[in-house]
Amino acid sequence: MLLAGFDAGQTGTRCRIRRWEGDRWLERSTGHGPGVCHLDAVNGERRFQDALRLSFSAAAQSMGSDSELPNAAVNAAVVGASGIEQGTTLQERATSLMAAALGLPRQQVLATGDERTALHGAFPATSGIVLISGTGMICIGRGESGLEHRCGGWGWLLDGAGSAFDLGHQGLQLSLKMADGRLPDHALRQTLWQHLNCSTSADIKARVVRPDFGSSGFASLAPLVVAAADNGLEEAQRILDHSATALVDAVCSVAAHLSLDNPKVSGQGGALKHLSLLRLKVDAALMQRLPQASWHEASGDACDGALELAKDLALKQR
Repeated sequence: MLLAGFDAGQTGTRCRIRRWEGDRWLERSTGHGPGVCHLDAVNGERRFQDALRLSFSAAAQSMGSDSELPNAAVNAAVVGASGIEQGTTLQERATSLMAAALGLPRQQVLATGDERTALHGAFPATSGIVLISGTGMICIGRGESGLEHRCGGWGWLLDGAGSAFDLGHQGLQLSLKMADGRLPDHALRQTLWQHLNCSTSADIKARVVRPDFGSSGFASLAPLVVAAADNGLEEAQRILDHSATALVDAVCSVAAHLSLDNPKVSGQGGALKHLSLLRLKVDAALMQRLPQASWHEASGDACDGALELAKDLALKQR
């Protein structure tokens, strides 16, 4: 079987094409395309389809001219993208757009959330939990029966606790309290404000409502808040403690729902990867709350997970 798996993000889209024969994966090729945005954004549908077409074309070309790679040769294709919730009209719409973009029958394609492709990439054949903390956060797991359960990830306006957005957001709130005297002033305020090229609270207020700021603007402040916590600022340490607790709450909720007594956990996302103090606090909180849990390196990435889902989709049609 010839299968295609996509990982579609805001900054770029990857397509990986692989063959599955018997019980093993054979050669693969990867191609890159432009990023995507929400389907309801300006040109959202066109950008989504262009990203799929261009990344698939690049992957197909890299396999070489001897490969049978007209689109019709693909048995199944799956894309993982942020915000595509299971069982929603948005998922149906994205799947239909994907089928049209690739010229494949509707039943041979699936658009799903990138948390699911991350899960199936990390744990392709076993139960496990993926905890993602980047600009946003989400936790998802699969039990021994194959049942999946997700916790968090409902968008930065509603559910950001444990994310880089939340660290930066709370840090900036802290700086405003320092500026107007509710808390003693600290170098963190100056550092945050300099990063944003602001000199007054009014400047901060105006900066964060600009269209180009959003969740990524707050998330960019997270390393500064973590550095202040690392240097002993108690208020910043409490922010990190709150974030670590929120992340571990999500893991425990997923583990309980799936009856995973000794869960394997894969930590992913820029915040867990690069903010070492946050990772240490999450590790300590997890060992206290769920001592039987253990950290595991992901077996594969989101493209690999999309390919696993594509394999399942193709096998169901046989």
